[in-house]
Amino acid sequence: MTQNPWTREQSPGPQQPQPGPGPQPDITPRGPSAPQHGVPAPAEDQRLPKFAIPAADTLWWVGVHGGSGETTMSVLLPGTRASNHRWPIPPPPVPTPVILVARTHGSGLRAAQRAAIEWASGVVQGVAVLGLVLISDAPGRLPRVLDDFADIVGGGVPRVWDIPWIEEWRRGEAPTPDNTPDEVFEVLESIYALRASNPADYPAPY
Repeated sequence: MTQNPWTREQSPGPQQPQPGPGPQPDITPRGPSAPQHGVPAPAEDQRLPKFAIPAADTLWWVGVHGGSGETTMSVLLPGTRASNHRWPIPPPPVPTPVILVARTHGSGLRAAQRAAIEWASGVVQGVAVLGLVLISDAPGRLPRVLDDFADIVGGGVPRVWDIPWIEEWRRGEAPTPDNTPDEVFEVLESIYALRASNPADYPAPY
């Protein structure tokens, strides 16, 4: 990813000076950034499948359940890929960066929690989880019980980004800058900045 196509451009008038650079997105980890000792792995039938990739050369979106929105995220940020609900495993020594994707309904949050636990347990060798994208499953605010659960799930990953309900996408319109709200631009800019701020061999080796 050499250029961020999801940065809103400002067009100053002919007599106006160019604005200075705006504040950089906060990409500081809020939760654990590596697997943790003592976390029990989920049962085999509760884990995501894996597939081999030739190299850790891009960012992957790992949808943790069907309909999570991983394909939408890959469209939003060109140069990234959807993993089809599987862990992409490169050969050693460098793991590939991934971002988990889930909807905010109860089953989606439970699936995100299982995937976060699976990663935290250390049984998934070859991936570095950068965070979790939660995509709203309905318009309006989350019910309190789901909002509280989302906070719990988010505490198990380095970062959480929230994507609001977008009616145009529900109707089948392809995501474009014209039908994408500012909140999504902010998410994409943060993720782009996170990847751009690290050298080619980030994250740490296996």
